Amino acid sequence: MSSDSRESSSFVLNAAIGFLSLLLVLLVFGLFTRIVYPRIENQRNEINTNLIGDIIQLEVLNGCGVPGVANTFTSTLRKNGFDVVETGNFKNFDMTNTVIIARTINKGNALKIADVLGVEPQNVIVEASEDYYLDATVVIGSDYKSLTLN
Repeated sequence: MSSDSRESSSFVLNAAIGFLSLLLVLLVFGLFTRIVYPRIENQRNEINTNLIGDIIQLEVLNGCGVPGVANTFTSTLRKNGFDVVETGNFKNFDMTNTVIIARTINKGNALKIADVLGVEPQNVIVEASEDYYLDATVVIGSDYKSLTLN
């Protein structure tokens, strides 16, 4: 083996060791910062509800396919003191009745929304999930003309 090939193989080996050393330092730094600054996960406290604000947060989804209907009801709900955090389309447009989905075990907030919109209480369902940081989801159906618009 010539001296040039030994030097080039030794350079490649030193470069690989240097790269892996740098990678190790970055991983140790990442581990250190994760231990010192852990992630904080927001979860609703169902036991001590006095820590939760009085503002009801919800999303409004268009379930009937009429353009702009979700925005119209978003304005109505905001005028009535609700915090609409998202507006969009439902997964399909064949909803005949407007449905309010409670995202927490307590469906009291969903019933307040139903009262404001004039939705029948039997159209309020509970689908509690820790994945949602909302109180309720309003899916506007084809019956939107019969709902209350204050």
